[in-house]
Amino acid sequence: MTRSRCCFLVALFLAASTVYAQQPATPAATQAVLAGKLIDVRTGAVRPHAYILIAGDRIQSIADSAPSGIPVTDLSAYTVVPGLIDAHAHTLSNPTTQNIAAHLRTSIPQSTVWGVYNLRLWLDHGFTSLRDACEGPPDYPQFALRDSVKRGIILGPRITAAGSCISITGGHGDGTPFSPDMQLPRGQNVADTVDDIAHVVRRDIKYGADWIKLMATGGVMDPISDFHVQELSEAQMAAAVEIAHRAGKKVMAHAEGAAGIKAAVRAGVDSIEHGTMLDEEGAELMEQHHTWLVPTLYCFQHDMETGLSKGRDPDSYAKGVEIMAAQGPAFKLALAHHIRIAYGVDDADVDESVSKEFGALVRGGMTPLGALQAATINAATMLEKDKDIGSLEPGRYADIVAVQGDPLSDITVMEHVAFVMQGGRIIKDPAHPDRNPVIHVK
Repeated sequence: MTRSRCCFLVALFLAASTVYAQQPATPAATQAVLAGKLIDVRTGAVRPHAYILIAGDRIQSIADSAPSGIPVTDLSAYTVVPGLIDAHAHTLSNPTTQNIAAHLRTSIPQSTVWGVYNLRLWLDHGFTSLRDACEGPPDYPQFALRDSVKRGIILGPRITAAGSCISITGGHGDGTPFSPDMQLPRGQNVADTVDDIAHVVRRDIKYGADWIKLMATGGVMDPISDFHVQELSEAQMAAAVEIAHRAGKKVMAHAEGAAGIKAAVRAGVDSIEHGTMLDEEGAELMEQHHTWLVPTLYCFQHDMETGLSKGRDPDSYAKGVEIMAAQGPAFKLALAHHIRIAYGVDDADVDESVSKEFGALVRGGMTPLGALQAATINAATMLEKDKDIGSLEPGRYADIVAVQGDPLSDITVMEHVAFVMQGGRIIKDPAHPDRNPVIHVK
């Protein structure tokens, strides 16, 4: 062998060794979960008898044979899906009342405690991630909850949080439905001009908002606004979008009435919440702009079931009756235009309602797979977190939910989650029902 050829081979070996050394080592699996049936939420394909190998808090691989030397959680009697995502949550809600006086008498510390309680309920029902869709207190308790979950101080879903509920004076997010002689300081979330909204959006971002929440129209639960009426102007919403997107944040818009939906879409918002009075023109706009829809169907349905029993204002209930007449046709328009849909609940009673949106989506016209996708890969994609959550694939968090039965033929089985793992940590286990017990407050 010539010297030059020998040197070339040595150099090639050293180069290959360097490349090999630079490749990160695949972490060793520390545990595994055996799924009786594993649903690929991207395609609907079902893989029988699959082992999900987990390294730390992430999925390492999925195999057909049992691993050796590591513990295996046997879910062979169950169907396994990814951890669920509620993309329209209000974490501080008190599930026991809809009475406005009770809310006014609830301190921010007490609301935050309700938040800790509610987060545990979301986990118990298989929701390992959520998006908080704005809260009323000006000092952002939802950010404290988000950060406390991230640091491991409290148990709860991973939280993506909007800031304040940005509203005009007298709008759906005003929060002061009092007589004129009861003057209170102007809310930090109130914006009546383009300059006002720039200030409020920048304030939300300053203190840690992941999303900006706009009240494009009136709403149903408050007694003073009209959900048909557009509230924030298109110019205000466009300014909010420009500021938020420049800061790398996204924008969601509460929008019930048709005019407000269309104005919000033209302004460039990333998602429409509710969309209850959606018309043909609005559906076409959403399709063209690739705007997400979070329809929150069951929330309105549930409110009709509970009626005035929790102290709801009669004017609010009357608005709910009208909304229900429009909900079905609007949702069918959204489906006909192939609008991208993410799962969201928007109901204060997490324990009662959080899993019922699956059935409402299917009754509204979605397939069971479509409803399951709304709460997994779709919601993860909307939140731009699909590299971490929303599917059971190598590299994603080991967020694993198991149910008895087949959700692809009967979506209501999702209302009875038997097993929950979040980031490799078992939260709920049918083999150990006393693990992490939940108190159910009524």
